[in-house]
Parts: sequence; structure tokens; C-alpha cells
Amino acid sequence: MNQRTNQSTQQPNSHQVELLINQLRLKAMAKNYQQISQLAIEQSWSYPQYLAKLCELEVARRYQNRVQVWTKDSKLAINKSFATLDLLELPKTVADNIVQLKDDISWATDAQNLLLIGPSGVGKSHIAAALGNHLIEKGVRVKWFNANYLVQQLQQAKKELLLMQFMSRLDKYKTLIIDDIGYVKKNDGETHVLFELIAHRYESGSLIITSNQPFSQWDRIFPDSMMTIAAIDRLIHHASVIEIDTESYRKKHHKNIR
Repeated sequence: MNQRTNQSTQQPNSHQVELLINQLRLKAMAKNYQQISQLAIEQSWSYPQYLAKLCELEVARRYQNRVQVWTKDSKLAINKSFATLDLLELPKTVADNIVQLKDDISWATDAQNLLLIGPSGVGKSHIAAALGNHLIEKGVRVKWFNANYLVQQLQQAKKELLLMQFMSRLDKYKTLIIDDIGYVKKNDGETHVLFELIAHRYESGSLIITSNQPFSQWDRIFPDSMMTIAAIDRLIHHASVIEIDTESYRKKHHKNIR
């Protein structure tokens, strides 16, 4: 009886602990449990304190891994972040709106849209990318598309009778960024697939769209006036619209270095 009791209470050795942790795929714990165990002994931690510290390391590892994987998959430019965005270059009202969107990301999780409208060079794409990278850090999955490339993908899917499947695969991204929608070539095929995507995402997923054309000129994108109205109506129903009316940053920077 005593022999059985001793066997059942026998302390597992380091090899057994490491084997169990690895089977559970707790990589941060496997890497750090011995070091943290020594620290716990030195500082007289309780068992919950020791376990909590190991869990913190594992959560941090998984967070960093997720951000890395999602960022790579998003196709976002990692150098276009809030760390590299000079908000002082923007009109104060625009900068304030962007900071508000950064601080409260509920608009992205609630399938609301953001439309950034202004001439070339004012920072629309940088703002969109900065918000995209920030959303990933906050646990919102994002995908970046150049508008022309996206339309090509949609057209190819439609040609193969797979348009709905293609759009459904994009549903895993809470936010889609469509950059430079104003440069989409105006023809019936491109117009219809782009409209179908906008309709598909309506109230189910967030869109960030940049455009160098105001809404009054979107008939250059959608040649059918009824489709233009319908597309704009769906986009702005739950949306923040930020118009950036300032001098091109690139042009201004060029002046300063002359």
C-alpha cells in the first residue's frame, strides 16, 4: 500500500514536465518553465503566481505570433504605421478623427466603414495602412487590396463561377482595405463585381476605402448612375467619411528640400 502511495505521489522529473508541455504545444512555457521555477523559488512565489507568470509568457508568445502571421497575410506595408504617420501634417479636424478611430476600434468590429477621400499625395493610403496595422494589433483581422488588383481577382472568380466562394473567403477578414478605388477602369464587368463585393460586405464586414475622387465624381467608377447611388448608399450608411483637403505631402516635402 505504501509503495503504491509513494508511486502515485512521486514528483515528475524535468523531462516528464517538458514532454507534457510540448504535447500541449505550450512553447513559451517549455522554453521558460525552468528559469521561472528558479525565480519562483528565490522570491517565494505561490503556485498560482508561478502558473500565472508562465501563462503570461504563453499568451504573449501567441499574441506576437498571431500579429506576425496576420500582418504577413494582410499585405499591409509594415513601414506605414502610426509611428511613421505625421499627424501634424494633416488638418487638425482630420487628425482628431483619425486618433478617435485609432482609440476606439468598435467601428471595425461593428462592420462600419471608413472612406478617405482627397487628392493624390495627402496620406490616404498611409492612414489606411496605419489603421490596418493597428487593428491587427488589437485582434481585428485585415486584408489590403489595391482596387485594380482586387477587381481582377473578382472578375477571374466570376469567370470561373466562383465569385460567391471568393467573397465568402474574404469574410474571415473583419476589415478589407481597398486602396485607390478611383483608378478602377470603368467597364461593365469591373463595375458589377465591385458592386457585388460592396453589397456582400454591407452590414457584415468593415471596409476602408481610399479615393482621389469625391462622391460627385464616382460616376466615373460606376457608369450606371443607379448603381453609383446604390454603392454610395451602402458604403456611407454606417461610415465615417474623412475628406482630406490639403496640399500633397510629397509636393510639400519636395519644396522643403529644394
